[in-house]
Amino acid sequence: MKHIHLIAPSGASLDARSPLAGIEWLRQQGLEVFNTDCVQRVEQRFAGTDAERLAEINQLANLSPEMTVLAMRGGYGLHRLLPDIEWGAIAKAIQNGLQICGHSDFTVFQLGLLAKTGAITLAGPMLNFDFACQGEQGEGVIPNALMWEHFQTAIKERKLDCAVNTPQPYLGKLSSGQTSGMLWGGNLTVLAGLVGTPYLPSSQQTQGGILFLEDVNEHPYRIERMLMQLLDAGILSNQSAILLGGFSAYRLYDNDRGYTLESAINTITKRLPGNIPVLTGLPFGHQAEKLTLPVGAQAHIQYDATGFTIHSQW
Repeated sequence: MKHIHLIAPSGASLDARSPLAGIEWLRQQGLEVFNTDCVQRVEQRFAGTDAERLAEINQLANLSPEMTVLAMRGGYGLHRLLPDIEWGAIAKAIQNGLQICGHSDFTVFQLGLLAKTGAITLAGPMLNFDFACQGEQGEGVIPNALMWEHFQTAIKERKLDCAVNTPQPYLGKLSSGQTSGMLWGGNLTVLAGLVGTPYLPSSQQTQGGILFLEDVNEHPYRIERMLMQLLDAGILSNQSAILLGGFSAYRLYDNDRGYTLESAINTITKRLPGNIPVLTGLPFGHQAEKLTLPVGAQAHIQYDATGFTIHSQW
């Protein structure tokens, strides 16, 4: 990995210092960083006009296969662009070696590309949060070591290996097991918003898949409601396993009266077939410690009550 090509397909940067700090840190690692002007674009809440951001996305088809494409941040904005994205051309560039990474709002691009072409992208770090961490006083914070290690491994070796040592209370009727399937998913809110559209991978594509989910700023009842939507749409019961990453930055209220995220997950698991494990503690989401996950690649997991392992080579 020698070259990073930045894109800003969603929200404008909330802090002008963050992308600049991230660019500087990447350069300190010996990487060349291209298309840095994109981090300064602002149009309302977006990182540029729809036309600017669409052109930047479609230009990915012309990049060198040596490039690693890194999204600046999430927010919202990619959904506006979906009808005019040149899916086939971008998929061909990926087939030739291009790698594209992001998460959060970027989920909509990754799932749209998977649905339209089957191309593999990377759910992983983005510039602003992961490479430009700021402390409470605005000082720079060194990027998370696990994040950086797994990002490099994904880019250089196209491989994922991770062991999660966290008790697993939602195994259904199973005490242990293993399964293989297509790894797919991302941000729960974004994924739920694609149900019923041509930008969500079909039930045939995802049958027996390994679905991973995360979210931020969503109360557990909203998480439960979106999971219910996926359950009632037949998506959850179509999987061989469900992996839950971070669900962060929400606030419980007095009127919850003991209702928690665990309550929401338990409610969902009771309605799932007993042979579909729901595994928690996946290091992924709006958090410093995150894996880089290949969206659309085959993966293998082994699990028991003490934790699970996940492996993929693509």
